[in-house]
Amino acid sequence: MRWNAHTRITLASAFLGLIFTGFSSRLIYIAVAKHDEYSTFAAEKNSIRQPLFAKRGIIYDRNGEVLAENAPIRTAVADGTHIENPRRVAEAAAPFLDMNVDELTAKLADAVEFKRKFVVLRHDVPAETAFENAHALDAARLRGISFLNDSKRVHPNGSMLCHVMGFLDHERRGIQGVEAAMEDYLRGQDGFRFIERDRTGRELVVYRGQEREPRDGLNVTLTIDMGLQSIVEDELDAAVKDLKPHTAVVIMADPKTGEILAMASRPNFEPDTLGKAQPEQMKNHAVIDMFEPGSTFKIVVASAALNEGIINTETRVNCENGHFAYAGKILRDHHGFGMMTVHEILMRSSNIGSAKLGLMEGEQTFYEYIKRFGFGERTGVELPGEIPGLAPPPARWDKLSITRMPMGQAISVTPLQTVQAMSVIANGGKLLAPHIVKSLADGPGNTIKSFQPSVIREVINPQTASLVRDALIDVVSTKGTAVLASVPGFRVGGKTGTAQIPKPGGGYYENKYVASFCGFMPAEDPAFVCLVLIDDPKVGPEMYYGGLVAAPIFSRIAERAARYLDLQPVMKAEPVTQVVSTRLQDKGDAVDQ
Repeated sequence: MRWNAHTRITLASAFLGLIFTGFSSRLIYIAVAKHDEYSTFAAEKNSIRQPLFAKRGIIYDRNGEVLAENAPIRTAVADGTHIENPRRVAEAAAPFLDMNVDELTAKLADAVEFKRKFVVLRHDVPAETAFENAHALDAARLRGISFLNDSKRVHPNGSMLCHVMGFLDHERRGIQGVEAAMEDYLRGQDGFRFIERDRTGRELVVYRGQEREPRDGLNVTLTIDMGLQSIVEDELDAAVKDLKPHTAVVIMADPKTGEILAMASRPNFEPDTLGKAQPEQMKNHAVIDMFEPGSTFKIVVASAALNEGIINTETRVNCENGHFAYAGKILRDHHGFGMMTVHEILMRSSNIGSAKLGLMEGEQTFYEYIKRFGFGERTGVELPGEIPGLAPPPARWDKLSITRMPMGQAISVTPLQTVQAMSVIANGGKLLAPHIVKSLADGPGNTIKSFQPSVIREVINPQTASLVRDALIDVVSTKGTAVLASVPGFRVGGKTGTAQIPKPGGGYYENKYVASFCGFMPAEDPAFVCLVLIDDPKVGPEMYYGGLVAAPIFSRIAERAARYLDLQPVMKAEPVTQVVSTRLQDKGDAVDQ
């Protein structure tokens, strides 16, 4: 087929039109659809990606007191493409950066050799020092080092509340405490911008279309009351100085809400000077340690017996005059008690009476109440590292377990679990989830989430809780084992505990004990539950009991807390006669022999 000239010209024109249409479409596609992608690529090739650091959220106590905030600092960075003489720049900058000249020279030389545009030299440069350094470099006509806005975490209260707060690592990530537990909320999201500099190092162009503004972290408000925390830490420090224990813990909580009002552990550390801290100082023993509770655990077996109707207030249990043979072993009380009610068993802390209650209940029923009180499982508090304790099921018990567990042996609990269990008695029978975070906010007064009290289950009925509470009030009297826990003008309820420390390979140390007292006040309408736990106090013979070691510390904390909370006395204040007698020494907590 022959095409004439006109046809050939038409086809050629159409072909060229298609080609130019294709080019035009491609150009439009690149300029519009792929604009962001290619702009970012160009920016990355010809500029520096400069981070814009997000501000970490501030942590407050329940009353708005700042617990952790951000202090402004600068981050020193180097651009190797604008450094002509690494040695000269290092000599000018090293004194301000507190760095060795040779070390800094090596870093700068490496940046120059490999044309690195963004090399971090030091994170925590004070703002004033950064300004002086920049001025000195500019005066010497040296380029290549600049300073970015940054911040560091500071704690206005020093070591106070250190285990609850936690700290940050070198990557500004939360480690331990609330800083770790709430990391996703606190950290925010860093932004960035692209910049280009001239040959002198001065900024020329900011790629405004390629900026991403930082998103600051959320502020976190805790349930902690720093007024109560200060009281707790003052008294704990005094006790540690006097008793020189291995460790010590105090926890104060609101039994009606599960909110933790104060939490302190010893030894402790300064979160702003971590380099000086030893690993043992950084442990939050309130949630990561477990111990045999001793007689504080007797509230479980007594509550179970009353709640199941196995006994009533009139039932009398034979306490064998202080000598009870079972499964080939002898269980002793330090006093020769005879027939006693459950009220008296708790008040006098009878090991034999508690063992008899356990036998009446049977293994399965008793174990069910151990679990119902929350032992053997994590509480779920917003603190990392919490352990569940050790509450083995009946299948793993030996013949003695049913008589030893009721008195707080052969089971291990955490301090926080102990507070949670005592709160069941104080609040009328409900197990509440303890929590330490109250709310989240993205600015002053702009709360975006509040954490409400959470009832896990009803453990015992209100009538049972009332009966056990009445017995625990008598524990803190001249008839009971914890008269030294009393507070003038107030009714106090609680339970002492004294337990030998188990050896790793089995058995118990002869002269090492954990002394504790867990109580609540005012007994009629408790404002707080407070546990005092002293691990291996250095005291004289027969002076290591919970009623002598931990109870007086509780009394001092509770008396100061009552004034701080403006609690009104309900009865005439009478001085407690501090008579060192068998009633004071909590001998019902003694180990079996």
